[in-house]
Amino acid sequence: MASVFSGAPPQSGPGYSFKQTPTEAPSGTRQHGFYPYTDNGGSTLGISGADFTILAGDTRHTSGYNINTRYAPKLFKIGGEGPDNKGASIVLSVVGFAADGEALKERLDTIVKMYKYQHGKPMSVAACAQRLSHILYGKRFFPYYVHAILGGLDEEGRGALYSYDPVGSYEREQCRAAGAAASLIMPFLDNQVNFKNQYVPDSGSGHELQEKPRTPLDQNHVLELVRDAFTSAVERHIEVGDGLQVMIIKKEGIMEAFHPLKQD
Repeated sequence: MASVFSGAPPQSGPGYSFKQTPTEAPSGTRQHGFYPYTDNGGSTLGISGADFTILAGDTRHTSGYNINTRYAPKLFKIGGEGPDNKGASIVLSVVGFAADGEALKERLDTIVKMYKYQHGKPMSVAACAQRLSHILYGKRFFPYYVHAILGGLDEEGRGALYSYDPVGSYEREQCRAAGAAASLIMPFLDNQVNFKNQYVPDSGSGHELQEKPRTPLDQNHVLELVRDAFTSAVERHIEVGDGLQVMIIKKEGIMEAFHPLKQD
């Protein structure tokens, strides 16, 4: 995300980036800058299994070194009925600029609900994933400053997880981490979920080593990995912490859980 947006709020600024500190030019004129984005911290991750998808995110909302609130959800149900999204089967996680994340969630939720009213059936997660890509691409000249992850179940009942960049490029993956601690969490997921650098014991040496088969993990194991990932991240990153919001998507519906994290 940093490569897409080259600008950054000034380190000596007021803690948010809507108003940059004016600079004094040699001629005596004052120069003002405008940068409409800010990063409100936090991290999210998603892991898909054989018949489930799990998304999780911490609840800390920051501006620089300030904690604005200790409970700012980053996971949202999409579709379903009414303001509580009753009966929804798709979850969107957004991290980055919280205001853009909220706007993106509202827009996608409205589109998915309108689809159900117009066609008499819920939108599939694959169609929703493509629609989200179109929304992000349509704003490519003034993008939503978020890293989105979309989760649900595909037509065959398997876990489906899609990750996005801010301008709509997306792919289906087995796991993905986003946000402030993504660089800490993603190597852990690569090893424990994608089995990178894991080999069958006594299968040889050097290039003869056989990679460990990539088999879907069970739900309880994935939940343990999620908690371990965030417990480790809060020890190393000041923008992650306070609480862990988890949503488990299965054919029976979406189950939500909350776990406390460190608050210092």
